[in-house]
Amino acid sequence: MGLLYLYCKKNTALMDLFTSDPNILPYDGEVLYHGPILPQEEARMYYDTLLSTIPWQHDEAVIYGKRIVTKRKVAWYGDEKYAYTYSNTTKHALPWTKELLELKAIAEKMTGIIFNSCLMNLYHDGNEGMAWHSDDEKALGKDTVIASISLGAERKFMFKHKKTGEKREIILQNGSLLVMKGATQTNWLHRLPPSVKIKHPRINLTFRTIVPGPAKTIP
Repeated sequence: MGLLYLYCKKNTALMDLFTSDPNILPYDGEVLYHGPILPQEEARMYYDTLLSTIPWQHDEAVIYGKRIVTKRKVAWYGDEKYAYTYSNTTKHALPWTKELLELKAIAEKMTGIIFNSCLMNLYHDGNEGMAWHSDDEKALGKDTVIASISLGAERKFMFKHKKTGEKREIILQNGSLLVMKGATQTNWLHRLPPSVKIKHPRINLTFRTIVPGPAKTIP
């Protein structure tokens, strides 16, 4: 496992954790960071291919009746033309590409979960990020499992408990895997904060399971 940097706001101390895939969250959820799971050359190959071949589109959100278009770009893929609604907008899944199926198989092998869809985000630089939110849409079901693969620039990723406000931070490395599971989406928010220090793009792939049907375990 790659070196895990976990910053605990409560104790204002930086901790280096070397134990195998510890739970990042102190309670009310489970987040496992596996570190880089792809060799750097392989991660670069996937990054270059996805950056140039995916039909990226600016994301949209409807907030207080006003349509907002983000600089960040997204793409939505799945086993079927799943409709996925968030931020009051709906997307329909595209058919898998060869590279996405390969990464999906890696995520499934690492987690033991079969995924049927993937939401992708392209952040061009550190000026683009994601506000506090949780992936608790009905289409994902309760206690959903989300496997997040990062390609490109390293970025800070944050969690905040919905009731206590306690926070956790982690640096997501190129080619790494982060898994959110259990009651994480029910009890915790997460965000990708902007940073003027980040000058290069990052691609994030979040493999998910759209209901009907709960996430299936691999026999």
